Amino acid sequence: MVKSNKPSVFITGAAKGIGAETALLFAKQGYRVGVTDINQKDLETLRNSLGNGHFYRQLDVTNSDDFASALGEFAAENGGVIDVLINNAGIAFIDDYEAVPLMKHLAVTEVNIKGVQIGAYHALPYLRRSDQPSMVNMCSLSSEYGVPSEASYSASKFWVKGFTEALNIEWEHHGIYVCDVMPNFVATPMMDAAHGKIVESIGIFLQASDVSAVILKAVKSRKNVHWEVDTWRPRLLRSISKVLPKALRRAAMRHVSGY
Repeated sequence: MVKSNKPSVFITGAAKGIGAETALLFAKQGYRVGVTDINQKDLETLRNSLGNGHFYRQLDVTNSDDFASALGEFAAENGGVIDVLINNAGIAFIDDYEAVPLMKHLAVTEVNIKGVQIGAYHALPYLRRSDQPSMVNMCSLSSEYGVPSEASYSASKFWVKGFTEALNIEWEHHGIYVCDVMPNFVATPMMDAAHGKIVESIGIFLQASDVSAVILKAVKSRKNVHWEVDTWRPRLLRSISKVLPKALRRAAMRHVSGY
């Protein structure tokens, strides 16, 4: 393949939902997109929309060798450079902690945490060769306070938030901008199977395109460490909640989550 002169972006979990919208948006902005996902069928579906001028690869983000190989192949087609890494792959289950099988809890940890660790580690050499490199980690507003019925997912996003803050400082000397994007509930296939009082209380008012637009804005502006994505009403309620005494804040979370 002829090496591309376009800016490059590598996206995990890119076949559907936020990842797919982000791939389409960055392609429209002139990027060559590395589209990766564990689901090969969904990758082929997106390829029909995005076209053949991009990189497509089935990827299990929890497999270090597989991740390293995919990044290396993509970088080789872009002059050894990756300009943007978007660690988007993630999974979630909403139910009482004990009602979710242990293997699903561990899978959340593997994908949402280990996948980000592996991606960041193996992408660093290629990001360092970029003139304006960025790494964007998909976080969540559930990282602000532990959410009942989302214990493992919420905890995984606390980890992502802390990891982002640390590398935002560490990688500054490499010239790499590191941030996370923190949406509220988004209308995606992952949320189609998500039920529970917390979803009913808060509602789903965001589209995947709302999140992809913020991801692009983050990469272009290179300003904030955390980028919230939400509508005005829950944003206002969270602002009020943050100044409440700890006991009241806990009580508010208990109420909206149905516990």
